[in-house]
Amino acid sequence: MEETRKQTIAAGGAFLGIEMGSTRIKAVLIDEKGTPLASGDHGWENRLEDGLWTYTLEDVWTGLQDAYARMAEDVQKQYGVTLTALRGMGFSAMMHGYMAFDEAGELLVPFRTWRNTNTGAAAETLTELLQFNIPQRWSVAHLYQAILNGEAHVPQIRFFTTLAGYVHWKLTGEKVLGIGDASGMFPIDSTVNDYDAAMLDAFDEKVASYGFPWKIRDLLPKVLLAGEDAGRLTAEGAKLLDPTGALQAGVPICPPEGDAGTGMAATNSVAARTGNVSAGTSVFAMFVLEKALSRYYTEIDMVTTPTGKPVAMVHCNNCTNEINAWAGVFRGFLEALGQKADMNAVYTAMFRTALAAEKDAGGLVLYNFLSGEPVAGMTEGRPLLVRSPEAKLNFANFMAAQLYSAVGALKLGMDILAEEQVAVDRLLGHGGYFKTPEVGQRVMAAAMGAPVSVMETAGEGGPWGMALLAAYAVCRQSGQTLEDYLERQIFAGQECVTLSPDPEDVAGFQAFMERYKKGLPAEQAAVDALR
Repeated sequence: MEETRKQTIAAGGAFLGIEMGSTRIKAVLIDEKGTPLASGDHGWENRLEDGLWTYTLEDVWTGLQDAYARMAEDVQKQYGVTLTALRGMGFSAMMHGYMAFDEAGELLVPFRTWRNTNTGAAAETLTELLQFNIPQRWSVAHLYQAILNGEAHVPQIRFFTTLAGYVHWKLTGEKVLGIGDASGMFPIDSTVNDYDAAMLDAFDEKVASYGFPWKIRDLLPKVLLAGEDAGRLTAEGAKLLDPTGALQAGVPICPPEGDAGTGMAATNSVAARTGNVSAGTSVFAMFVLEKALSRYYTEIDMVTTPTGKPVAMVHCNNCTNEINAWAGVFRGFLEALGQKADMNAVYTAMFRTALAAEKDAGGLVLYNFLSGEPVAGMTEGRPLLVRSPEAKLNFANFMAAQLYSAVGALKLGMDILAEEQVAVDRLLGHGGYFKTPEVGQRVMAAAMGAPVSVMETAGEGGPWGMALLAAYAVCRQSGQTLEDYLERQIFAGQECVTLSPDPEDVAGFQAFMERYKKGLPAEQAAVDALR
């Protein structure tokens, strides 16, 4: 088997997916069956500058180069092969945000990430104007807020895009975007698989009095569906990604996608009545709809699958960030005792200990809001642990509260979809929250009140999903849909573990949520007091 994989890589037959997440850039190399062959990653963190969360362009490129280099090193180590050619590749990233460029292709203002919650006025106005929920993190909300702020760069904009769209543009020269990522920039009309024309007109009319030398249509990247031609890696792009010069140009690059779309692909959740929960630094649950919701909700985002099907999404800015922070604390404690900290062991102990907790986390209330959380009505965040004198604080209850809090805001949005009677036949989980077997899955099942399945590839997540989209673009049969391709070529026969909600777990989580909802004013008070 290893020899076959070596031959695949040496012959340039592998597919590469790279995803730029909030805390990690990961590259995953696969064969045409979706089998992971090698991987590499690079840790990075956003920075708060002038009140806005951002990454520099240097962060982007040094991170991409490092993740690619580590993957190539893994190939060399495992197979003794220097990676020079690929059959296909694709890039994905955290969705939304704002990257605006001038005529010369220069970035006008620092990249504004999805984490920013300074666009409340714009989001509210656009939601009312378009009668469509425009969340604060959407690209058009950032653009309109810049207009409302009177920012000097706005008249100079000639193109704006997402992080994935930016990287794809620099590597191929093509200003395009996969429809799933595009649906987080501006509303999509799924009947034509393009930006909603009436809403584009409404936006232009709204800003006409400013006299800008552009129409919003001219600024947005072209929308592409999964499998469509999105260009090839240029010689300049190859050198940019792999400064060693080993990687050859000409590789087909599929449409760039957002982490929502790659999550759907990675969990085989692109068909109607399927859903998935992606839980990492942020958390979102997505359900491919059979019919439209009865109305728009500010807590529910409407995005699309990589092929344009409408998707209802509950997105929360905060998930495992506080768990990660406490893992660092426990690591420091172990080191203070003179012990070497194995972080995999630390995380496993943290998660598994939660199973021994009281079902309601011992009466603890915890908020993991490092940044604002619009679903919970928070424009800013302050991580907070609150307990009454009779609450029982111990390690197990503390970790249960951490795991419950990580999906607490998600539960607030999920209750709306339950009222809308959104039907789901299959709900799959992926991301770091599910990496420790059973634990996160069990908590999520209790939160959702429904069975949750995790596939053996759950830990691979978005970059693996992006690699699958790259493979689909090259390997699909004539007329084969993405749904059929994933079902037949990738997921057929794959092991899947399903856990149904335990009634006691459900009752305990509900008790936690009652305290969680009652305590939200305390979280708001912390935000107001600690500035």
